[in-house]
Amino acid sequence: MKLTALLVVLVTSLHAAPALILHHGKVITVDKDFRIAEAIAIEADGRIAAVGRNDEVLALKNDATQLLDLSGKTVLPGLMDSHVHPGAAMTEFDHEIPTMETIAEVLAYLSGRVKVSQPGELISVRQIFITRLEEKRYPTRAELDRIAPNNPVVFSTGPDAMLNSLALKLGGYSRDYKVSKGSAGVMEVDAKGEPTGLLRSLSHNVKAPTSAKSPTAEDTYRRTIELFRDYNAVGLTTVADRDSSLKQCELYQQMLTKGDLTVRMRASPGIPTMSLWPACAKAIDEVIQHPLTKNDPMLQIIGTKVYLDGGMLTGSAWMIDPWGISEAYGITDPQYRGVQKIPAERLKQLVEKVTAAGLQFTAHSVGDAAVQLLIDTYEAVDGQNAGSIRAARSSVTHCNFMHPDSIAKAAKLGVCIDLQPIWLHMDGRTLTGHFGEERMSRFQPLRACFDQKVIVGGGSDHMQKIGSFRSINPYNPWLGMWTAITRKARKLDKPVHIENALTRQEALRLYTCNNAFLLKAEQNTGSLEPGKLADIILVDRDPLTCPIDDLVQTQVLKTWLGGKLVFEKK
Repeated sequence: MKLTALLVVLVTSLHAAPALILHHGKVITVDKDFRIAEAIAIEADGRIAAVGRNDEVLALKNDATQLLDLSGKTVLPGLMDSHVHPGAAMTEFDHEIPTMETIAEVLAYLSGRVKVSQPGELISVRQIFITRLEEKRYPTRAELDRIAPNNPVVFSTGPDAMLNSLALKLGGYSRDYKVSKGSAGVMEVDAKGEPTGLLRSLSHNVKAPTSAKSPTAEDTYRRTIELFRDYNAVGLTTVADRDSSLKQCELYQQMLTKGDLTVRMRASPGIPTMSLWPACAKAIDEVIQHPLTKNDPMLQIIGTKVYLDGGMLTGSAWMIDPWGISEAYGITDPQYRGVQKIPAERLKQLVEKVTAAGLQFTAHSVGDAAVQLLIDTYEAVDGQNAGSIRAARSSVTHCNFMHPDSIAKAAKLGVCIDLQPIWLHMDGRTLTGHFGEERMSRFQPLRACFDQKVIVGGGSDHMQKIGSFRSINPYNPWLGMWTAITRKARKLDKPVHIENALTRQEALRLYTCNNAFLLKAEQNTGSLEPGKLADIILVDRDPLTCPIDDLVQTQVLKTWLGGKLVFEKK
């Protein structure tokens, strides 16, 4: 009895009372069993001490413990976005860019830019996707000429762009232009062989001055912090910078050192793919040897990123079956299947080298042919080094169209998927109109992936602007969850293949524990369990029981990162 009592005293003395206890709430742990608790205790070092009933957890307090009565409100793990581009913070550094949903609004914006520019200065706009315009088409070369006869204009949707006549001339794009050998790019021409102005997967070579002001390093630092705090305001505590750079990682390191980094950052630097192999190998080695590849819950390089095909929203994703003739996408070849950017042989070289180092390889793969090639390549590499693909958390980025065979292979190999439900909401109407009901059954097949135990993480592919609803693409995770549950697309009167919908629990996993696994962070984050970091959000409604259409309007009241309050709603 005496020995037992002594042990109790010793054990108690080794564990200080928690610094903070949240109690009398609904604590959705998102652990393996999806347990629901009432209270959670946080240690001074920012880790979770206990999760359980009110009486159990409150029994751990002492006079120094801060108590927060939740009054029945809901607590969740901090949310994660598997795919962002933080350079989005700088989009409106020069001027605010309005939302554009019609060709008339695009032309009005460009006309306004002409008025504040000198003749000869470049006028450009990026990521105004034609799938989101009422007319569902590019502005024509003639339309751009009419509003800007004396300025080169580039209307870019990502990998593809429409140029006016002066931009074509300055870029050297005439009927005699030849795409360089080895390039997957296409310059579209009309029946007479003249450029239409549309360039597919060609980085435009328009050399012209611009009146846009350039940010200083201090400007970039300040606006990136502003973006990260807005991420915190919608419940995000971890994000992945896909297509990052080692230089960008230096910025994150600087923020971490100064105590200004309010999200856990997982980075995937982009690497060249079509240089001579020694140059590609050198770029990969620079990533492999970088000190930030070491395990770190706050800032870590987890792998590399490449681009295997073009864009779904621009008409250049690489598909198994032909796209079909389309005025909207400017497709006139009935056999056109999109753009393959990396030959199979080179893709295998890249995968072998990255995964051999234990780093996560991922490739932008939108169309089902691109997804198929990437997963088949993973299968070939795994055949040479069994288990290497699963161990490296090899993944597919975007993965919008998936053949059922690819889902089965991904499950067998342990391939993860980085997917953006928001695209279904924003672009489902145009895609359904183009591809038809049958082909859209392969679009974001979340139900099939979950049923076969494929780990899918939810992201946004946030590209431009600060603001979770106004951004391109919207990074509001509650909108992403609602879309995964309802499969509803804007301006479409029925769900996009509702049989592929997720449950509310699964949608929460998409943005918590699944992302933690995808981003090599599951030991520390993704669920509310003792020993894990206290990344926690307090919200104004219960996402498991609120009316489904109210889920999108969920308000985050407080966000803690490692037990430290990084956001509080005023």
